[in-house]
Amino acid sequence: MKHLAGSIAFALAWTVSAHTQEWIEQPVTFWRDPAFQKAFMGSYGMRAEIEPRVTVVEKEIMDKVVALMSAEDGQPKAVALLEKSCKPAASAVFDFTLGNLHFQEDRLTNAISCYTVAIQKHPAFQRAHKNLGLIRIRLNEFASALEPLTRSIELGGADGTTYGLLAYAYAMTDQHLSAESAYRLAMMHQPQVNDWKLGLCRTLFKQQKFHEAIALCDELLQRDPEKTDYLLLQANAWLGLKQPVRAAEIYELLDLTGRTPLAALLTLGDIYVNEGDFGQAADAYGRALARDSQTDLSRHLRNVEVLVSRAAHEEAAGLLTAVARRAGTDMPEAPRIRMLKLQARLAAARNEAGPEQTRILEEIVRLDPLDGDALILLGQHYAGDNMEKAVFYFERAEALESFEADARLRHAQLLVRNGNYQEALPLLKRTLELKPREAVQRYTEQVERAARLRNG
Repeated sequence: MKHLAGSIAFALAWTVSAHTQEWIEQPVTFWRDPAFQKAFMGSYGMRAEIEPRVTVVEKEIMDKVVALMSAEDGQPKAVALLEKSCKPAASAVFDFTLGNLHFQEDRLTNAISCYTVAIQKHPAFQRAHKNLGLIRIRLNEFASALEPLTRSIELGGADGTTYGLLAYAYAMTDQHLSAESAYRLAMMHQPQVNDWKLGLCRTLFKQQKFHEAIALCDELLQRDPEKTDYLLLQANAWLGLKQPVRAAEIYELLDLTGRTPLAALLTLGDIYVNEGDFGQAADAYGRALARDSQTDLSRHLRNVEVLVSRAAHEEAAGLLTAVARRAGTDMPEAPRIRMLKLQARLAAARNEAGPEQTRILEEIVRLDPLDGDALILLGQHYAGDNMEKAVFYFERAEALESFEADARLRHAQLLVRNGNYQEALPLLKRTLELKPREAVQRYTEQVERAARLRNG
């Protein structure tokens, strides 16, 4: 699963950031929802049995405020009247109503101040706690939203929206067990709202409750079988269960309609690499390249490198050609050098290295004398006909800590090919100290036997 791990995280990140239920991630559209606006406007009413009392004079003022709000262009006058009436000894209803007007006009800092004053005057003002929590969510201040939303529920404001937003705040502060409980309560109050089920699914995923997440995705897909987000979450859950082939089936199903996002195609390619199906991997990576409107060369060159590391040279060469074609001639220096090194490595692997590849590698080393990859590739190139020069480049690479193990191994292999078994052994043993590998261990044992036979 080496190459797959990073792509799982990448795919999950896409699911979170590109969620079509925009108000769950960035709750701006939630405030424009007609159902929310209707419920919010209802909060201008007064619940005398549990909320702040108003005097006869204050009620007359509130009647004028309501009349102004109903009139065309009357809100500024209503705000002015309330600001004049919001005195320390006045009812908290004035501060609360002024806060609502500021909230509606997106003056959120002013609204927070008004709700805070209303709560100070009347600590059990349930609707002021709730609206304060809503604003904190709106401002992405999730930790600060927890207390007012919880207090609103304690004071009798237990409804699906409050539980759902409380769950969202818990999830965004990485309190996923609490988020799970709150989402379940939101679903109980509003079973028809899929957003709470989707939120619950994500909290289950975060807790690695993958079987439950898959079952909940199945329920969501029964209502909307083609919903991309549900399918992607289910694919991520299969990855979490270490059943990547099931995830690949979902990605391929989505891609039949062109709906597989770029990150999922990259993950799909990594799945095929780990399954040893390099042709399918190259195809998936190629689809990702075609889908990438930004043409992130680093990402696509990494895919070529993955194929090269698995000795899938033909597939890597085809993908590299596609990347080069997409990049064009006006390419930044860093990816250009990276691409040249890949071309040289593939040429060496297929015994096609020639003067041009050598010139490229020597130019890379001239520009960056500490480029261990290029030094090793030059050593491999000269290994066939110029042992002295090959050793020179291998030894330069051996001096670089991150390349020492591979350079010593290549150096040792060159010595073995020339029958210098005894000289190769110290290099191989140092390689094993730096980077223990079973294949290298077996190779070292074979070289030791060959050395004993020659000396014996």
